[in-house]
Amino acid sequence: MSGSIPTHGPADPQTGAPIVEILSAGNEVLIGDVLDTNTNWLCTRVTELGGLVRRTVMLRDDVDAIGAELRGCLGRVPALVFTVGGLGPTSDDRTLEGVALGLGVPLELHPEAERMVAARYVEFHAAGFVPFPELNENRRKMARLPAGAEPLVNPIGGAPGVLCRSGETRVVSLPGVPGELKAIVDESLGPLAAEVFGDACYEERSLEVELQDESAIADILRAAEEQHPAVYVKSRAKVLGSTRVIKVTLSGRGESEAAVAALLAPAAEQLLTQIAAAGFSVQPAPPDPPGADD
Repeated sequence: MSGSIPTHGPADPQTGAPIVEILSAGNEVLIGDVLDTNTNWLCTRVTELGGLVRRTVMLRDDVDAIGAELRGCLGRVPALVFTVGGLGPTSDDRTLEGVALGLGVPLELHPEAERMVAARYVEFHAAGFVPFPELNENRRKMARLPAGAEPLVNPIGGAPGVLCRSGETRVVSLPGVPGELKAIVDESLGPLAAEVFGDACYEERSLEVELQDESAIADILRAAEEQHPAVYVKSRAKVLGSTRVIKVTLSGRGESEAAVAALLAPAAEQLLTQIAAAGFSVQPAPPDPPGADD
């Protein structure tokens, strides 16, 4: 998986990865009506890009709570903060109010964002998706952004994404509809991703140990972590057919594929040697197929 080392913003001291936090807002998530798959997807994408998600939080659609949480995020000075949800036209969509509060700026009608919203509803009406094409105050609400913000093209929905800058931190607000969120990240964040993440690599390698008890190899894993601090080592149980194994995953980031290989190879070799010496069968694992659930 290609990813990157940061060109902007604070980084994790061990791995060089830019630090990211995620703030997800939505009453529907916290009452259990909706499963928050957006945060999981963002964590995966940030990791693929070479970033390090340090913290995620879920909040109700409460302006004061969102503002306070964002102020806390900014105080920790991550390279990037994502907010998720609450950009729509209804009264419970209040995330941008909270973002403005957290940044200490007012909401303002943004001319380019208004143009984006207007054009999108003309398209929706022509396709038969909405009953009328004109902007009303509810639709215009989606173009009221924190002062100084930039709208981001939403290739699917009506509400633009929003980019704000605060010191060393970039704040990106995304809609909660998964397809819209993914489309904005994949199609509209190219320049920002280059700015924050730069141009390097992230890679994972896995080993499979024929063993049911993680505690039996815990000391070996700990030794690998201590001797290779830039490599993240994680073990978890996995079922292969009728066989229960321990899957050990090693991951690292670097400025090139060769640099990442130089990090991972000695850690993997150490684990293979020491686990085998302890009397357990171990081998490199084949890559998981897309969408595999461990």
